[in-house]
Amino acid sequence: MDDPRLKRLIFRAHHMGSNENDLLFGGFAERYLAGLTAEQVDRFETLLAENDNDLFNWITGKEQPPAAFDHDVMALIRRYVQTEASRS
Repeated sequence: MDDPRLKRLIFRAHHMGSNENDLLFGGFAERYLAGLTAEQVDRFETLLAENDNDLFNWITGKEQPPAAFDHDVMALIRRYVQTEASRS
């Protein structure tokens, strides 16, 4: 992957604040970020700016995300957390 933006986002996803989010968002970013559309990458980047605890609760299903964040990228991350990340 040569895209500097994607590299930066993968780094940010691995350094979010909590170990759990580092693993979940970092793992998702490494596996799927390069295959997302530019608009989806924008939505992912916007998610990374949100509160760590809120993000964890949203992606694990403990809380419903606000409508502005309940989009296709959130669904992809939730699916990743429920299927692939749970195998690690």
